[in-house]
Amino acid sequence: MRVMILIKATAESEAGEMPSTELIEAMGAYNADLMHAGIMVSGEGLHPTSAGKRVVFDGDSREVVDGPFENTSEQVSGFWTWDVKDMDEAVEWLKKCPNPMLSRSVVDIRPIFEYEDFGDVMTDEMVEQEERMRRELADR
Repeated sequence: MRVMILIKATAESEAGEMPSTELIEAMGAYNADLMHAGIMVSGEGLHPTSAGKRVVFDGDSREVVDGPFENTSEQVSGFWTWDVKDMDEAVEWLKKCPNPMLSRSVVDIRPIFEYEDFGDVMTDEMVEQEERMRRELADR
């Protein structure tokens, strides 16, 4: 089962406050543990929303909105993609994580859709196309 771990932004992360050397070291050790356990697929921290843009889709219309974006607690400041056996394993690994923020933080775990989740909507040809793209991305 693949899951995405979403680290929610805080007032400090949105202000661009950087973590301490100790926190970076602790997160590096945690990431190494995830890698050695075969759990971590990817993971990155994100710049504050002030450095970002948002594209709003409405039919054929596209509106570009410059950051920063309101409601800090709903923004994402970093993520991991993990491959775990089930949600319980993801929770257990996340409970071992150092607090990723300078203050109280919230981290979401969300399952990633797999082909079978789409049922008959996804044809064999669509699955093969997705597999080709995944192989191509892995080869980069």
